Amino acid sequence: MGADGTTVMVVDDHPIWRDAVARDLATEGFEVVATADGVASARRRAAVVRPTVVLMDMRLADGNGAQATAEVLAVSPASRILVLSASAEHDDVLEAVKAGAIGYLVKSASKEELAEAVRATAAGRAVFTPGLAGLVLGEYRRIAREPGAKAAPTLTERETEVLRYVAKGLTAKQIAARLSLSHRTVENHVQATFRKLQIGNRVELARYAIEHGLDADE
Repeated sequence: MGADGTTVMVVDDHPIWRDAVARDLATEGFEVVATADGVASARRRAAVVRPTVVLMDMRLADGNGAQATAEVLAVSPASRILVLSASAEHDDVLEAVKAGAIGYLVKSASKEELAEAVRATAAGRAVFTPGLAGLVLGEYRRIAREPGAKAAPTLTERETEVLRYVAKGLTAKQIAARLSLSHRTVENHVQATFRKLQIGNRVELARYAIEHGLDADE
């Protein structure tokens, strides 16, 4: 394992990029225990190595990062998924968060930013960017307008306030100072929005199943 016990699996369909990320993480003291290029291989390897953190690309050889996130968590539920994505893939990243990813990092991030994001993810802290904050706020507004919205989770006023500041580009420390909160409290609010969005997705899936008769006995 790495110096702090963190093991990592890198999932990306580009070998050069995948190898470079693995090397960068190794130099930062992490142990890369597996790599994969697609949904099926990610599931197989995660079931064996049970990594602490999975770095997940969105474009894979046999599917996408949202599918792979769900498959990895099905066989290694304790793993934490950090999406590594091109900025143009925001909507796909939102689906990965709904599937269980707890963080998002753009591929233009520096080696130091990547290492810090992996450490944060390993500790269960949400890695959150302005673009994703804006998407999450938009998704909650959409859910609220949907029929049967009472069954879906809603954000508290403080959670909404925190997301708005994140969407403006403020860091957790800056938000904490502005709202007279602790840094950890701000991070907890961000984590809560991820969890609620994942719950909201399950509510939507259940509603879809009922409306389309998919819950009926065969």
